[in-house]
This record gives sequence, structure tokens and C-alpha cells, in this order.
Amino acid sequence: MPLPDPELSRYTPTQGGGAGVPNRPPNPLVQARRVLNELDQAWRDTESSEAAYHVTRRGVYLEFKGEHLVTKSLELIRGRDKDRHIRLLNIREETVAESEQTSEAVATIFVPKDRKDHFFDKLEAFLGEERTQRGERVNAPLIESIQHVRAALEIECFWRDLPRLLPGDVPVWCEVWLSSDRADVEERFREILRNKHIHHKPNVLRFPERSVILIHASQQQLADLICLSDDIAELRRAKDAASFWLDQTNADQAEWAQNLLDRLDVSPDANMAVCILDCGVNREHPLIEPVLVETDCQTVISEWGVNDDQNHGTRMAGVAAYGSLEDLLTTGERIQLRHVLESVKIIPPSGQTDPELWGYMTAQGVARAIAQEPERLRVVCMAVSSTDGRDQGRPSSWSAEVDQICAGVDGLDPKLFLVCAGNIAESQDWRNYPDSNVISPIHDPAQAWNALTVGAYTELEQIHDPTMGGYKPIAFAGNLSPFSSTSCAWEQQKWPIKPEILMEGGNAAVSATGDLATVCDDLSVLSTHYRPDESIFWPFHETSCATAKASWFAAQLQIDYPDYWPETIRGLLVHSASWTQGMRDMFLKSDSKRDYAYLLHVCGYGVPNLQQARYSAENSLTLISQQSIQPFIRESGRAKTNVMHLYELPWPVKVLHDLPPETEVSMRVTLSYFVEPGPGEVGWKERYRYASHALRFRLNSPLETSAQFQRRINEAARDEENGRPDTESDSGHWTFGEARNVGSIHSDIWNGSAQELAASRWLAVHPVIGWWRERTNLGRVESESRYSLIVSISTPETDVELYTPIAIQLDVPITQTIET
Repeated sequence: MPLPDPELSRYTPTQGGGAGVPNRPPNPLVQARRVLNELDQAWRDTESSEAAYHVTRRGVYLEFKGEHLVTKSLELIRGRDKDRHIRLLNIREETVAESEQTSEAVATIFVPKDRKDHFFDKLEAFLGEERTQRGERVNAPLIESIQHVRAALEIECFWRDLPRLLPGDVPVWCEVWLSSDRADVEERFREILRNKHIHHKPNVLRFPERSVILIHASQQQLADLICLSDDIAELRRAKDAASFWLDQTNADQAEWAQNLLDRLDVSPDANMAVCILDCGVNREHPLIEPVLVETDCQTVISEWGVNDDQNHGTRMAGVAAYGSLEDLLTTGERIQLRHVLESVKIIPPSGQTDPELWGYMTAQGVARAIAQEPERLRVVCMAVSSTDGRDQGRPSSWSAEVDQICAGVDGLDPKLFLVCAGNIAESQDWRNYPDSNVISPIHDPAQAWNALTVGAYTELEQIHDPTMGGYKPIAFAGNLSPFSSTSCAWEQQKWPIKPEILMEGGNAAVSATGDLATVCDDLSVLSTHYRPDESIFWPFHETSCATAKASWFAAQLQIDYPDYWPETIRGLLVHSASWTQGMRDMFLKSDSKRDYAYLLHVCGYGVPNLQQARYSAENSLTLISQQSIQPFIRESGRAKTNVMHLYELPWPVKVLHDLPPETEVSMRVTLSYFVEPGPGEVGWKERYRYASHALRFRLNSPLETSAQFQRRINEAARDEENGRPDTESDSGHWTFGEARNVGSIHSDIWNGSAQELAASRWLAVHPVIGWWRERTNLGRVESESRYSLIVSISTPETDVELYTPIAIQLDVPITQTIET
């Protein structure tokens, strides 16, 4: 049957979107002259501050405001001497005083003294006689977007937390985000702390271009630091650890819970649910009852009941419902919950279900939830696994059933199914971290091709418990959690990359004498206890906690984009993921594709970013296509590969060509689809025989014509089906290359010059062999498959705006026959 016309549609946010071209002010010359005077005054104000503190600074903090402020153009990153860079420190939004409906961007930057003329020169050039080729004033996009500028000498210019959390006269723990990850910058800041007698922790968190130090300071001490240091980017209140609430009496915990409930609004028409398959959930918990109605509490065996008797399902529910209870408990704002929970008990109160029934129990659990609310959108969440470790990536009856549920076999709708990676074996010595993780394989059924498998990382490393004074965390913040299993032991290039993503799963601690503490309140996430009469809150960690958090994340995306398929939501979670610097430092020894493949099998694609998954930034563009393809066709009595989809990517060619030749551009491509698992274990040892089909994506090289590109795809498809290596995907531009071509989700990052990307405009999605084609007797040869293709480009250039040039109707891609 003919394929529907593929259409590449722009990924647009539900609100907001690309910044577009700034609105021109009514009188740009008057505004520019005012800003010029304000800039001069700002420099004089900072000089007065230096005199008051008897210090000589290397530069000044300035604050720029504008309703359509082109913030990226405020930076100047040139030369090897990073102390001479003009750095963008933080950006916030403020409501314009005259109108509650209008907001303006406020950016704080650092300008070295030897770069003082930079903005003066830009303003004077704008006010001068010179014009661009388009007849516009020089620097118009930036200058016309600036409405005001002043010296950034107040705490509010750096405070990036709720205003009510700003310390007063009594010192509290605060995070100081430094504007560099260099050790010398950290040390010169610590020298200021020592001179001012400000208590601070010795540990530091490092991120790209940022370091975070914990200090104990009052509001006045923070103000002093702003006037003494050139290296502050942001100030925030230190996060309260779960132990803050867990150390309180249950009566006090109940007061905290009631305060949250008083601010809680659950959407009355919520049509999105997180379906928890576990040991049941106790909905009598005051924080669970508003989001879990009695009819949505079910069980696969009526004799088991629906309640949680193992303190696991209720903790899953607390995280799946609220995401971060710590954050919500400390805010005074109203809380809007747009999704609800479903609970199906698939684990008996005592004993263990027979192993051959796990797949059945899982399928029955999902079926009951669907039967109860058939029209509801849902994310299925299961943190139940087998620990025997014998599968080593091979499909099992359980994982195959999960694959069937995802694929919507037997006419059901496809599902987004999240499973935990599983925790490392208790027999492993965690003191051998991270080797203990590397040798602990992913648990059944997390090898399922279509499921999104969630591992754990951690940002928790501060131990406040005085009884654990001799303990230190096993993992540093930003690294793989000590609990998380990996797929490193699996046969490479045969089974899927697992886990695909990591979420917060807590940490463990070890004493100086080698004693292990696997449960530490300070290193755990806060959740809900199954017996609220005993304790409202309870610590939660391991990959179960990470899976619950990922389910909450997925629910937010599905609510924002109700028309997006499960394949697309899964793709966005992977597409938005990245590794922390700690993961790179620990597991990426070089830039070789072999080492990147190793990193993938330990940490997956990294930690998803909700904002990045939701929105396109000003200098980043994301395109999404949801399409169906018929991979195979029967002709003249034999089955053969059918068609490919060929996309002409709508790059802003002129914008890319105008960039300096050395400008690096990144493109990320993610292809997500579901396979139908092979009927029976015949051929499960061969990846092509387990999966009904597979899809691949390819990009043309800059010198290839469309016809040459299509011929190369035909040859490459035949090579892969015959077991020959995929040399094209292993080219120098791609980060992962051939390593991406496993499982049913493929993501890779292309890096090259802007000019090379402008010439690489053809992206193909094409099928390769599967049992639909090989086992013709099953009558599935001409079945169709849905897929989601996600493509994004970004550039570090601060003056490049990609969103507007592509905000046009896109051409329809071409369907081409594959020659076999």
C-alpha cells in the first residue's frame, strides 16, 4: 500500500519559542545614546566600589536589560587567555513594572578592564555613518535590543534562587557558582573566603565553564564577595538534603506535607497518567491520595490486594507524582500537577512469582490499566527486575513481552515503557567503584529493545549526618551512581545500548576503615513512606528511584505535546541527554569511537534535560518528523527491501556560509522506532532475526549529489545485511559511528564546519533486514512501521540566530525505492 506523504515539521514549543528578530525600538538612536551614557555611569560606579573596598579588580560586572535582549551577543570569547574573555554569567527574566504581561531579559556579564572599549565601540559604531550590506546600522541586532545597562553590584544580579531564600543576617549554606572550572580560579576565590573568614566546604563540583563551592554566609558577606571577586557567576541557596525532613518527627513531617497540599492543584481533566507496575501503592498517604483515585488501584491477582506491603511502590509513586519533593516542599508557590497515577500490583505480598510468569504479569498489569481508562495517555513505569544475570543482552520471554507491549502488537496502541536498569549485585564490593558497576550486567527485562532503560547517576555528595563523620561518598557529584548496572559485559554491536539515560538515583558512602553505608539519608532522594502513620517521608535511591523520576519527566513532555507518539517522547529523552564532565573524565579516555562506545554502554546517552527537550534555543533548532514506512515489499513471489525516506534538510545555507571557516557546527540526529519481537526464540541470537526490521539514518557527504547518495545507501544496506561493517557511519564527522546501529533507537552527533553542514543537506531513513522480510510464511512482509526522526543543529557562534530563517513551510521529503 502507498506510504503517506512524509512531512518534516518544525518542533515548536507549546508556549514561547524562538526569540526571533528583536523588535525595533521606536527611536533607536535616542535609546542607543541613553545606553551609552548609562554604560559610562556603570563604569564610574564600579570604580567607586573598588575605592570603598580598597581593592583593585581585573574587571567589572555589568547588567544589561531588554525585552528582546540578544544575550548571546554579549559574550566575547577570543584568545587563549580566558581572563580576557567577556563572559555571560547569568540570565533571568523580570516583569516590566508597567505591565504584568510583559517581561524583559536581564543578563549579568563580566567585562575585563582591558576590554572596556568593547561595548563603547559597538555603540559608537551603531551611532556612526557606516552601514551593513543590507543598509542597516552596524551592530543593530544587539544594540537595538539593549534598553538599559548598569553596574551589577547588588546580590539580586547574581541570586538565581527564590527571593525568599536569600539569607539575612544569620549565615546559611549557599552555593557560589564560579564562572570557570579552572583550579586557579577556585583557589583565588578560596583565598578571598579565607581572608574574610567565611566558612566553606573543601569539596567542589565542576561543570564545563563552572565550579560550585558551598559557603556559609550572611547576606552582607555575599554582598562583600560580589565586590571583592571577579569570578562569581551565580548565587543560590544550598539544597536541603532529604535528611532535613527525615530527621523530623512524623508530626512535623505531616505539617510539611499539609503545607504542600494547601498549595496543590491537581488538574481535574488530567488525561495523562504514570502507570506504576510494582508491589502496589498505598493511596491513603496524604500526598498520594490527590493523584491516585481508588479505581486506578488494581492488582493482577485479586487475593493479593492493591496495597503496598514492601515500601517500594509507594516510594515510586512519590517521585513519579512530584518529581522532586525537596524542591516543592521548600517553595511557597502553588503547585500544578497535570498528570495522575495508576497502580497495578504485579508482585505478590510474599514469595516470588514463578519466573515464566513475569512477562504475563507485566502484560496483564498494562491491560488492566488500559481497560480501566482506555482513552488516557500513559507512561508505563516498572522498577522490577530479575537478578540472575544469565541473559547477557539476549532477549528473554519477559523482555520480549515488554517489546510487544511497546510495539502495540495485536492492534493495541504503542506504549512508552520505562524500566530500571537494575542495581549491581550485592556480592560486588562497592569499594571497587566504578569497576563494580562495569562488571554488573543490566537486569532482565531491561534488555528490551523498545523499552527506555533508566540507570542512575547522582548529584548527592554532601554528608551532614554527625554520626557519619568518618564517611565519604563513593561517587563524586555528577558521576555514575554506585548502584547502577551497565551493559559493558554484553557482546558489543549485537544488543542494544543500555541504559539509554541516567537520572538521580542516590549515592552510597564508605568509611575510612572500609565500612559501607548503602543507605544514607543525606545521599538519598526524598519520597513517600508506605505507612504514613509511622513516617510521611522515606529515603529513596537506586535505579528504581531513577526510573520513577524519568517517568515524571516523560509525563511532562507528553502533556506538553499530546500529539507526539511514544516513539517521539522516547526520542526526545535521549536526544536531550548529555554526559556530565565527571562521566567523561571517568569513562572517556580518548575521543576514539571505541572509547565513546564504552561510555555509551556505561552511562547511555547521559542525563536528559527537560528544558532542552521542550524548547528550541535561539542558536539551536530542532526538527521532528513522525512518519510511517513500509520497509519491505513482496514482488514476483519474493520479499525485498522496499523504500527509503529522503529528507532535504532546510539549513539556512547563507547564514552558515557567512560564518567564519573555523566555526564548528553540531548536528544531532535521533531515530526512534519500535520493533516487533521475533515469534519464539528461534534466531534470537541473531539481532536481525529477533527484530521485525531495523531502520538507519545517513547523511550525504558535501561532495555527493542526491543520486550518488542514494546509490551509496543501497550499497551500504546490502553490506550491513551481509555482515560487512558500516564504514559510512564510522566517518570522522560522527561521534559514535557504527556503535549507534544497535537496538531500536539510534542517536549520534555530527561535528564539522558550517560550510560542510550547509553542503550536507540530504538525510535518509532506510530499512535493513528483519524477520518480517526473512520469514515470509508469517505474512508480515508488507507491514508498516512508525518512526520519529529528530534533528537539531547548534552553533557556538553568539551572533547566529537559526530559528527565524527556518520558520517557513518545509518541503515534503521524497520516497525512493531501494535497489536489492
